Parts: sequence; C-alpha cells; structure tokens
Amino acid sequence: MENKILDLINKAKEARERAYVPYSKFKVGAAALLKDGTYVLGCNVENVSYGLTNCAERTCLFSLIAQGYNPKDVEMFCVIGSTSNPISPCGACRQVMDELLNPNAVVVLANLKGDYKTYKVSELLPYTFKEIEHAE
Repeated sequence: MENKILDLINKAKEARERAYVPYSKFKVGAAALLKDGTYVLGCNVENVSYGLTNCAERTCLFSLIAQGYNPKDVEMFCVIGSTSNPISPCGACRQVMDELLNPNAVVVLANLKGDYKTYKVSELLPYTFKEIEHAE
C-alpha cells in the first residue's frame, strides 16, 4: 500500500506542475488511481474572474468522466500542494468527491515535504447532501 501511495503522490506532483495559476501562484495537483492501474491527473486552473477557477480535484474528476472512466472505479485519489501540513480539499471538492467516488476509496492528502494523511471519502464531509431528504 505504501508504494501505491508514493506512486500516486508522484503523479499528483506531476499534475501540479501543469497548473495554470497566474494570479495566486499556488499550484495544486490531483491524481486518481483506477482499479485497472490507470492514472488520471488534474490541476487547478485559475481565471481572472476568480469564481470561475477550477480546483485540481474537480479538474481530475471531471476529466476522468470526460475520458469515459467510471469514477466509482477510483481506488485511490490524491491531492498535493505546497502547504505546511497535508493540503485539505475545499468544501466544493469534498461534495463532488462524495457524490462521484466510492465512499471507501482512499484519499491521500499530501504536501511537497513528504507529509501525507489518508482518509476514506466517507470521512471527508460529514452530513452530505445525500443525507438530506428533499421536501416536495
């Protein structure tokens, strides 16, 4: 498992180098490892209208779907940034991960210093929208 995690972190670092961040200069990378061994990468992409910026996690997941992969086939998912502690996904990314990924998929949060933490998708966002019954 340790080797898989380290390989995934390296793929996320590779994705991070592709980031388009002319405003914040804060590069973030993400990588998904599918059950068949395929990696799909994503990076953050900024826009001068900052609300239109896309996080690395969502870029990776949306790209995965656009390429015809099933997000439920993601075994492990990693996000990495230049932070003092392992990076933490924003709430929007957590909600997308909760909806698209298997609840038992492993999520690796990492930084460039080699620190990382692992969680299951189901541990990242308490009381998700899936748990709320919609009134008619």
